[in-house]
Amino acid sequence: MPQLLDSADAVTLRRARAAVRAHATTERRRRFAPLLHLGVPGAASLSVAAHPATTDHALRCDLVAAMLARHDGEHLLWLTRPGELELHDTDAAWLSAALAAYAEAGRDLTFVVVTRHGWWDPRSDVRRVWQRIRR
Repeated sequence: MPQLLDSADAVTLRRARAAVRAHATTERRRRFAPLLHLGVPGAASLSVAAHPATTDHALRCDLVAAMLARHDGEHLLWLTRPGELELHDTDAAWLSAALAAYAEAGRDLTFVVVTRHGWWDPRSDVRRVWQRIRR
């Protein structure tokens, strides 16, 4: 499975930045439930509540597979949550489910965790952080 690298293609990096921008400009609460998104940030995307305590691994895999089945073409899978860009249980739970669902579908996974200040790929540890993201 490919990971984001510092030399990732410009389209993927723009999508990750757009996900941060959309999250920072739309989510004003300090505490909120994590959401898993699949699609193109700022355009068409699907979202599902992503709190790992409410689902088990099999259900998370099924949710990712269902989202993947509804979206053809290039896209990004991203998890929005509060907090810092370090590994949380939620990140690990959804990354594991995404890896299984994408492997079953035979597709390449690009997964990032998004907070108000940046994005992070938990597999490669590549991240981008902004103090204040501009529109």
